[in-house]
Amino acid sequence: MNQKPYSLSQKRSVALGYKEGEQAPSVKAKGRGFTAEAIIERAREAEVPVQEDPALVEMLSQLDINEQIPEQLYEVVAEVFAFVYRMDREKSSRS
Repeated sequence: MNQKPYSLSQKRSVALGYKEGEQAPSVKAKGRGFTAEAIIERAREAEVPVQEDPALVEMLSQLDINEQIPEQLYEVVAEVFAFVYRMDREKSSRS
């Protein structure tokens, strides 16, 4: 079976954010293709850890900008935030 080579137009990304006092994290940016690449590049420039999870991106990309994540995704998104906090701690301990 032939696999299609990776296509930039197929790449998707979603940026999440959470502010104290909000009920749940929300979608802050999303895009595909060049926009997805720009979101990832900006995150890396800001030293924000990037986690790849195509299935989660597929679900999150259906939400609108500033829309809070649905309750069904709380657990999986909590794992993403735990990953980010862990990476921040590791970086801080090396400094």
